[in-house]
Amino acid sequence: MYRGRLAEGEESKLGARRHVGSLLGLNPATLRNWVEEAERAGGTRGSGAASRSGDSEEVRALKKRVTELERANEILKTASAFFAQAELDRRLR
Repeated sequence: MYRGRLAEGEESKLGARRHVGSLLGLNPATLRNWVEEAERAGGTRGSGAASRSGDSEEVRALKKRVTELERANEILKTASAFFAQAELDRRLR
C-alpha cells in the first residue's frame, strides 16, 4: 500500500506513511521502521546505509586515534610527575 502511494507520485513519503498508517491503524513511525527494515533486508536501502558504513569507518578510525592520544597523554603525565619529583629531590639536597 505504501509503495503504491509513492508510485502514484502525488504524496511525499511522510504523507504516504500517514495515509497508510491511518488506514491500518498504525503509527507512521512504525510503518517507516518496517519499510526501512524491508529495504535493508532486500538490499534496496540507498545512500543512507552507504553513508552510515562510511561514517562508522570514520568513527572507528577516530576512536583508534583517541585511544592513541589518551595513551600518549598518560605517558606524558607520568614523565612529568617523574621529572617534577626528580627536581624536588635535587633541590632538597
